[in-house]
Amino acid sequence: MNELRFGAHAPARRTLLHLSDTHLLEGARLGGRYDTVANLERTLERIRAMQPHPDAIILTGDLTERGEPASYRRLRALLEPLAQDIGATLIWVAGNHDERPALREHLLDRPATQEPVTSVHDLDGLRVIALDSTVPGWHHGELDVTQLEWLREELKTPAPLGTILAIHHPPLPSHIPFFDILELRDQPSLAAAIEGGDVRAILAGHLHYSTSGTFHGVPVSVASATCYTMDLALPDDRVNGMDAGQSFHLVHVWDDTITHAVVPVASAEPADTFTPEWYAKLAAMSEQERLDYFSRKR
Repeated sequence: MNELRFGAHAPARRTLLHLSDTHLLEGARLGGRYDTVANLERTLERIRAMQPHPDAIILTGDLTERGEPASYRRLRALLEPLAQDIGATLIWVAGNHDERPALREHLLDRPATQEPVTSVHDLDGLRVIALDSTVPGWHHGELDVTQLEWLREELKTPAPLGTILAIHHPPLPSHIPFFDILELRDQPSLAAAIEGGDVRAILAGHLHYSTSGTFHGVPVSVASATCYTMDLALPDDRVNGMDAGQSFHLVHVWDDTITHAVVPVASAEPADTFTPEWYAKLAAMSEQERLDYFSRKR
């Protein structure tokens, strides 16, 4: 289906699947309300059925609720087979609810230390850099001097298709009261680290609602959560979580732009307007015939 392109743009060079804030919790409901395991399983069923498959699956933090080893092992058992089956690179990002030692040992097979969880991935010319904005013992975000220096060094060599940063705490403001207490601190230092580099987009989570903005001229896209989402229709002093509206993002990378599309986990029976036969019929037409058939008002 990706080859059926007749407009100004060729097919996307890379497709990424961006999900966030799974908050996996074994044997209990989060806050007594949210079945994080069942909600994630529904999300993964939706992803498995998608065509075409993404080149990578990026999870931007708060992978577990309490940083428990069993939760990381369950998360790994759910995501690794899916990524392998669809041929996608799996990229993990730490969040403030995660614990670095358990994450490193039970998810990444690394030594169980407090070292930041960072990584670099080459998706056939598109570079994805996973940063660790977590602060052990705290929920706000920071990037220490050592990590920022490492990032600056990585960016000295441009990637053919540019670089995407994946981080938990978004370098964006939130309109929800008091959420700024838990924001990414010292954002000017991150801006200085990416200055002059090839960063084309920043993917983040943390907020439990989808939003977007710019940081130092770079587009920022925040994916909502798979566990629960924030009901932004409530008054500012009553905004709270709800077991609805879970979603993930599809990120399409072109040479000259990157798009971020919100995909709801909940679905309904689709209409039968655009069938495979319909697509094949248009594909067989000339450019002018397609324009007349599909664009002309009747």
